[in-house]
Amino acid sequence: MNRHYYISDDLDDLETVENELEANGISTEQIHVLSEKDADVEHHHLHDVPSFMKQDVVHSGEIGALIGVVLAAVVLGGAYLLGWTASAAGWVPFVFLAIVLFGFCTWEGGFFGIQVPNAHFRNFRQKLKEGKHVFFVDVEPEQESVLDRIIQHHPSLRDAGTGAASPHWIVAWQQKWHQFKRTI
Repeated sequence: MNRHYYISDDLDDLETVENELEANGISTEQIHVLSEKDADVEHHHLHDVPSFMKQDVVHSGEIGALIGVVLAAVVLGGAYLLGWTASAAGWVPFVFLAIVLFGFCTWEGGFFGIQVPNAHFRNFRQKLKEGKHVFFVDVEPEQESVLDRIIQHHPSLRDAGTGAASPHWIVAWQQKWHQFKRTI
């Protein structure tokens, strides 16, 4: 999937674009609006970015987990090389320490991420402060032509580039989840 970013200051136009995209087979879960005016986005019935995803929790948590893996490997490797695992305690305290280090680093990375904007949205910080809205769509390669055709009819949308999209399996899971919620 590819993610296409657009910038606009017209929520009415964004609502029209979202409706046209949905009418042409692009699901709601593929469409998002990032804005500092959450109440206005909700009033226009646009699919906004959840506040959790506006922060860098996942990305920073992944970095913390990577650091945790390295530290855990150093602990286990160091214990083995120094011969400490040959003692009566064996591997148990070192495995436990490695698990604790991994967990702590992952938690600390996520905790840090709560305090900073999502890495994917940092480039748009100034536009958001100016009151603009970032409209982005995750599309499959076969949906690119549909997106291009619809965007051409909305000159107020300014192209702001492309980026990595949510994996297909996440979008599919979100679609199934929303279908399940509607049946309840």
